Amino acid sequence: MNKPVLVVMAAGMGSRYGGLKQIDAVGSCGEAILDFSLYDAYKAGFETAVIIIKEAIRQDFMELVGKRLEKCPMEIRYAYQELDRLPAGFSVPAERTKPWGTGHAVLCAGEAIGDAPFAVINADDYYGQSAFRDIYQFLAKTRDDDKYRYCMVGYELGNTVTDSGSVARGVCTVDEQGNLAQVVERTRIEKYEGGIHFTEDDGNSWTELPANTPVSMNLWGFSPSFIKEIESRFPMFLSEDMPKNPTKAEYFLPRAVSELLAEGKATVKMLHSADTWYGVTYAADKPVVVAALRGMTQQGRYPDDLWK
Repeated sequence: MNKPVLVVMAAGMGSRYGGLKQIDAVGSCGEAILDFSLYDAYKAGFETAVIIIKEAIRQDFMELVGKRLEKCPMEIRYAYQELDRLPAGFSVPAERTKPWGTGHAVLCAGEAIGDAPFAVINADDYYGQSAFRDIYQFLAKTRDDDKYRYCMVGYELGNTVTDSGSVARGVCTVDEQGNLAQVVERTRIEKYEGGIHFTEDDGNSWTELPANTPVSMNLWGFSPSFIKEIESRFPMFLSEDMPKNPTKAEYFLPRAVSELLAEGKATVKMLHSADTWYGVTYAADKPVVVAALRGMTQQGRYPDDLWK
């Protein structure tokens, strides 16, 4: 079996943040969060990374990040998520500018991933060092048998929310065997003075969520079988969901995972992380991330210059 590959999703538009947060500097030598994830992944055993971007940001990305990553000891491959990367018979709706979602992003990276198990992360999320160690070990040792054997790293919701506004999280339910039973995408979760809650009707009503609720931060581990599954399922999304919301409907990874769980075709082992997640959902989050990474560097967890 080929060695596990790290897949980095960096094609998101960053509309709430107000810029290309995938390449925004947060480290002392201009590193982005992506650099820290690659550093942690390499230390965990990953030797190859596939970075998914859009052609529209390619020049900026290569100038601000790509040149720096030439010093990274990992093999860096690039894949491109474009709106017109659609199956035969489908076309981009008028006025559509939003990417097709995380499931489509991974599908666009299929050729670059090849026949290897792979982990998937967001470029603008800081996951912590233990998460990469745990997921690499799972992918390196686990094989599909009568079912697909996948995994994910779950975080406590309270460690992943921001003071700056709402966030989207995959809210997870875990069974007695420690496997993921269900993941439901909640697209508007917010902190408030008394706790954390979510809404599905633009704030007309709210539902409480405990701070220790396990959530997905899009740190998944898959065998090569997953590429074939989303390739067969994406057209169904385009046929059924896209016509209902042609400019904003997205094909999320949790959707494909939930379908496979419901069909009894896969299991997803929940790997728990007690680390605090850091990210730049909003511009106001950046100083928090910068301060946290500076503190970890001062503690010796990272060198002053990651790729020196």
